Amino acid sequence: MRLVQSETTSHQAAAPSAESSESLRRVAVASFIGTAIEFYDFYIYGTAAALVLNQAFFPTLDPVNATLASFSTYAVAFAARPLGSVVFGHFGDRVGRKSVLVASLLMMGLSTACVGLLPGYGTLGVWAPLLLILLRFVQGIGLGGEWGGAALLAVEHAPRSRRGLYAAFPQLGPSVGFFAATGVFWLLSEAMSDAAFRSWGWRVPFLLSFLLVGVGLFVRLKISETPVFAKVMDAQEASKVPAVDVFRRHPRELLLGAGGMIIAYGLFYTATTYCLAYATGALGVSRTTMLGLSLVACLFLAAGTWLAATRSDGTGRRKLILGGAGLAVVWGPVLFPLLDTRQPLLIALGIGGALFCMGVVYGPMGAYLPELFGTTVRYSGASLAYNLGGVLGGAVAPLVATRLQSAFGSASVGWYVSAMAVVSLVCVLALPETRERELLG
Repeated sequence: MRLVQSETTSHQAAAPSAESSESLRRVAVASFIGTAIEFYDFYIYGTAAALVLNQAFFPTLDPVNATLASFSTYAVAFAARPLGSVVFGHFGDRVGRKSVLVASLLMMGLSTACVGLLPGYGTLGVWAPLLLILLRFVQGIGLGGEWGGAALLAVEHAPRSRRGLYAAFPQLGPSVGFFAATGVFWLLSEAMSDAAFRSWGWRVPFLLSFLLVGVGLFVRLKISETPVFAKVMDAQEASKVPAVDVFRRHPRELLLGAGGMIIAYGLFYTATTYCLAYATGALGVSRTTMLGLSLVACLFLAAGTWLAATRSDGTGRRKLILGGAGLAVVWGPVLFPLLDTRQPLLIALGIGGALFCMGVVYGPMGAYLPELFGTTVRYSGASLAYNLGGVLGGAVAPLVATRLQSAFGSASVGWYVSAMAVVSLVCVLALPETRERELLG
């Protein structure tokens, strides 16, 4: 693990040895599998919230308010994610990246599986939604510590000239996690009656998390600590209170980085969670059809993520993020007219286009956010920026979209997406390019 020594001694990264190449491959696989599992856990809740949780846990409310209540429990996790960033970031910047990632995986996976075991409103009454909110809160804390650690795992192992490439692997985790989550729900919808699905079938994706936690632990326990953080520990330079140091030394990077993430979250949760509820409810498109179209659209997300992340080593992170946000400004008003046609091909084009824009923004962020912060506060800084953006872009988007559509029609939701894109565009314009930065220092 001598790879990062070249970063502190020369502008050009040395060619990795056979041993370090093997280590990099192992790190890439571990960061990819870990984020895929954790985002699978997170996304199955979003899919269930759009399809069934309103009836299982809020049956006494009218349809619009039940949907809002379901999305509100969904939003709870986004409020918890910054707290998870502070807690896991503290130990990630003081103890190490690896051990924190193992803890976040356990917390996320077990809380997800417990949702699958939780009785509904008919059995527990008001305690059912309260316990659901608690489990969702724990989910959010776990995921709040996941992304930053996985991104740092890849970026801090990689040579400077390939940081965007290796950061692409954890950035692909959400695409695969979403594909797996949607695929499981689609298979269940195909294989069982609607009554069986709403009674117990929706629980199966949550219970699968027990198995996935074991797979994730097996992979993550085999990786080593990052060389960059090992140097900090050797020099005894770890921050005593990383979160405080982030706000004191990097407030601009933190707030603008969070603003840059708003459109990535906004696009994703509007195009997936909200559009799934809107199309199956207001438009009358079948659940199976929408889940199948979401699977197709997910391929656009993966393509945009990989293309932008890998090209960011040559083109620059900032330029590609700005390009993706600019595309989103244009695509927002296009999305809902395409959905409102009720034509499967046009629906897939609308959602796929939105997720492609999201991928172009999201892909380079895997390297960009960590590069904005110094080593001693990098876990806390990158995680906080990433998850604070999620509060405005992810938690709020389905709620605002539901209200806008109810009051002003679906076109207003598209303009709301464009507004989020403009905010992110302005924030990233105020930040520098980072691909040439040293990670130590």
